[in-house]
Amino acid sequence: MRISRFIVILGLIYASHSTAQIRYTEKGQAYPQATRHFDGKAFESSNHTVIRWLGNAGFFINSRGTCIMVDPLLVGFDMPLLIEPPILPDEVPSLDAVLITHGDNDHFSKLTCKQLSAVCKAFHSTAYVDSLMKDMRLPSFGHSLKDTFQIEDITVSLTPAWHTWQNEFGGFDRTFRREDYCGFLMRTADGLIWAPGDSRFLPEFLHLRPNPDVIFFDFSDDSWHIGLENAIKIANAYPNAHLLLSHWGTVDAPEMKPFNADPEDLRGRIVNPGRIHILAPGEEFWLNTAKKQEIVTEKDKL
Repeated sequence: MRISRFIVILGLIYASHSTAQIRYTEKGQAYPQATRHFDGKAFESSNHTVIRWLGNAGFFINSRGTCIMVDPLLVGFDMPLLIEPPILPDEVPSLDAVLITHGDNDHFSKLTCKQLSAVCKAFHSTAYVDSLMKDMRLPSFGHSLKDTFQIEDITVSLTPAWHTWQNEFGGFDRTFRREDYCGFLMRTADGLIWAPGDSRFLPEFLHLRPNPDVIFFDFSDDSWHIGLENAIKIANAYPNAHLLLSHWGTVDAPEMKPFNADPEDLRGRIVNPGRIHILAPGEEFWLNTAKKQEIVTEKDKL
């Protein structure tokens, strides 16, 4: 009975948060609350890990002073946006690394990376994307899916992905391979963070060990993404992992499934729904060693 009441309470929490944190365009596309801009103070060292959503699939991680961006799209996209970026490249004081999951321009923003290169020590991706980065003269490193590497005190491993949509549509000057795409598992002092990247569902997504504490959660219902039903399956395979919603509410494209996910579609489908976090761009998200399964948002601190 106590467990049932606990689940009901969490469900009510999610319901109230989703109503407050989702807006809709005139065409019915869901998008988040207003951007919370941040500045150089967000890059200072602390005794915990802070994550901020940058919009689309981009995230900024400051783990006790080690600063990483994953798939940042801050300038120069070729489609209209529903949000403002929470920080611009020329406002970034320093980065230990940028991680890029694959070469699509909503993940590998060449203009963003070029402008960040003056303050970023290293760029990491697959071997193919690394070749594109080297053409841009970025300080880059290419990796195979078996690789593990270190960024200061963060250990990074690659996870597989299947996103070779180009081969289906044609018109490209090469045949794309599975190893051109990846996700990243990032082990920080405060917990394990998984950025799956763009991918069709793979069975190994259900068997990550150790279990991730945080998932950058793509729930867009597109055939070349994990898809809504499989995203829910992954979420429930890791019932203690916090879900930072990703790949939604950023690009003004209500007719395009990769961009038009709606958090309301998760209602009643996720075990322990209180772990669904509908962040505004730039909103803080804290992870502490002492509270490894508890993440505190700015709203919770008020």
